[in-house]
Amino acid sequence: MSPEHPLYLDHNATTPVDPEVVDAMLPYLREHFGNPSSGHPYGRRALEALEEARAKVAALIGAKSSEVLFTSGGTESNNLAIRGTAESRADRRHLLTSLIEHPATRLPCDALEWRGWRVTWLPVDAQGRVRVEDAARALDSETALVSLMHSNNETGVLQPVAEVAALAHRHGVTVHTDAAQSVGKVPVDVTALGVDLLTLVGHKLRAPKGVGALYVRRGTPLRAVTLGGGQERSLRPGTQNVPYAVGLGVACELAGRRLARGLADQVALRERLWTRLRVSIPGLALSGEDAERLPNTLHVRFPGVRGSAVLAAAPEVAASTGSACHEGGETASSVLRAMGVGEQEALGSVRLSLGPETSAEEADRAADVLIRAWRQVG
Repeated sequence: MSPEHPLYLDHNATTPVDPEVVDAMLPYLREHFGNPSSGHPYGRRALEALEEARAKVAALIGAKSSEVLFTSGGTESNNLAIRGTAESRADRRHLLTSLIEHPATRLPCDALEWRGWRVTWLPVDAQGRVRVEDAARALDSETALVSLMHSNNETGVLQPVAEVAALAHRHGVTVHTDAAQSVGKVPVDVTALGVDLLTLVGHKLRAPKGVGALYVRRGTPLRAVTLGGGQERSLRPGTQNVPYAVGLGVACELAGRRLARGLADQVALRERLWTRLRVSIPGLALSGEDAERLPNTLHVRFPGVRGSAVLAAAPEVAASTGSACHEGGETASSVLRAMGVGEQEALGSVRLSLGPETSAEEADRAADVLIRAWRQVG
């Protein structure tokens, strides 16, 4: 751990690609180059690999292979889910989402609002969790879609997706969840959640950047937002990225194997890091402390300082803040503001997100570096 090679505690931003994933992809970047839409042996080999990958993705989330579409990642998946539902349900022009969504959800919802859709932005409580009763009050006969993230990318707080989905389906409403941060970290099953659409992102679970998937339950009304060939049930036209789809499939397979064992280990390591920080930093706050959170995510608020200053004084640790930097300075995270956290306190936030390779010794050293940095800038 050094400034040149800091300890990586930013796995919610992106993950390293697993070596097994790289090895699986290489043949499809070299000799197996065929277009899966071609009828000759080169194309058939690519198609077989694509369908095998699709089955592996489906298995991780409890879906059927035919319900998985490959995309370029979370932004495309969310846009297809939200805009595609809007295009297919012109009789209903109301949408529910939350104030803590990722921009890949928030901005498509904004765009629909500009086009005359009625959008209900559900608030969250002090723990950063949407209240089911708020969703129940907002649902009506005009509602076409609920889009609610499964877990928040900053705080790691899990949202009541299954409860909201059950209410929504009573009104005939389509339900989408952005599970980019959850898949591979906690069990995610589309039947248990009751969702019709689910976003999955490769680079959050040790596959490459630039590949993802959208689960689309059979019978869900959805219209393509890009036009082209008939690939991916004509909902996501364009020649498929076979090497990256193969990588995503292997990453999902590995995640499924490691999930049960890794869950308890990650929680124990997260709590070890939190305890070490809390004991040495009076007034340190934990976002979502009383809520169910991702096992790898620790979102803390350093008292009396800015999180960016702490990280600048701790170059041996690679982590992130939720604040936005611009010419006039820093603006606090919209997620924390939605939770009722004051601007100055929110600016003290740092997100520490662990990976399966993070050791207890590394977590202890990272805590010591952050404690020293807080004392230095405080």
